[in-house]
Amino acid sequence: MTDSSFQIQLIATLLKILLMIVIALQVSPIMTWVERRQMALIQRRVGPNRVGIFGFRLLGLGQPIADALKLVFKEDFVPRHVHRFFYLSAPIISATIAIIAVTGIPLGRHVMVGGEVINLQAVSLNAGFLFLFAMSAVGVFGVALAGWSSNNKYALLGGLRASAQMISYEIAMGMSIVPLVFLYGELDLQRIIEWQTYAVNAQGVVENKLFLGFLPNWGVFYAPLSFVIFLITVFAETNRLPFDLAEGEAELVAGFLTEYGAMRWSLFFLGEYTMMFTLSALMVCLFFGGYEIPYLPQAKIVEMLSSGDAALVTQNVALWIAAALGLGVLIVKICFFLFLFVQVRFTIPRFRYDQLMRIGWYYLLPIALANLVVMALVTALIRF
Repeated sequence: MTDSSFQIQLIATLLKILLMIVIALQVSPIMTWVERRQMALIQRRVGPNRVGIFGFRLLGLGQPIADALKLVFKEDFVPRHVHRFFYLSAPIISATIAIIAVTGIPLGRHVMVGGEVINLQAVSLNAGFLFLFAMSAVGVFGVALAGWSSNNKYALLGGLRASAQMISYEIAMGMSIVPLVFLYGELDLQRIIEWQTYAVNAQGVVENKLFLGFLPNWGVFYAPLSFVIFLITVFAETNRLPFDLAEGEAELVAGFLTEYGAMRWSLFFLGEYTMMFTLSALMVCLFFGGYEIPYLPQAKIVEMLSSGDAALVTQNVALWIAAALGLGVLIVKICFFLFLFVQVRFTIPRFRYDQLMRIGWYYLLPIALANLVVMALVTALIRF
């Protein structure tokens, strides 16, 4: 690799990481506004609709900015009885881990810059989605540490609940994904998305892949039970209703958040919403073709725009156009699941803690194991 190509790749990687961090930081304020508006609609009352920008109310879109300013300038109070170092570290750990996890999401295929191929994934690893799994699992340390360091029985119980909940549901989540490894034969998210959308034949022509001849070739059609299990465990993994027993206001005041306020309190929610975004993106990549448009893969778009005598643009420009379309499609798909998080929060009541653990160990784990065995047998019969 020459010095110029190294510099291009380095700058591109830094810009991709910066872009992912910017996206992650926007999820939390936008989702708080969405949740409050949707909560008001469901409960037939008026939500945030007053705060605007320069006199324009804009459905209360200025409310997240007002909330952020309030939290930044609110009194920074640290109770005397806490373990100070760990108390201060816990929210930073939760937010940092969530932001790091975002960098593993592919935003598109690739583009050309200065003759160099730039992969539109900030961190491209051979471990693929295992990196995102690891980050989501490590994220619970911030919650557990917050519960212990607060030196408060309600906070401690919340931290313990979060740890037990993560262990019980992480196993089922991992087992639900193993059949997809049999199916795709890959851990790399880019290749998994490619497998679901198109193939290049012997003549070098891009062919759209379809399931049963008319459906998008998405993983959800090959492993629907894996998708259902994964979806349920994502709610538990992110401590969202009906699995938010780590907070459980009716039982634990506010759980691990009891002793937190101001900006440190908001950092936990930044981590929660960012992890919701990351796991929703992972779900889209594994089961719904990621950034690819159904029936029209990016490789086909590039071919249509830049090939033949009727080429409209150069290949480089076509790659950028396809990448922009793909990013829009990816965000739309992710927004669907983020909105599903909101809908479930205000429609399904919270489980008791014993019910939560029973679902994880007595139902999801055996079902995930049976699904794994069946998918292994079916894949072996088809391939061998």
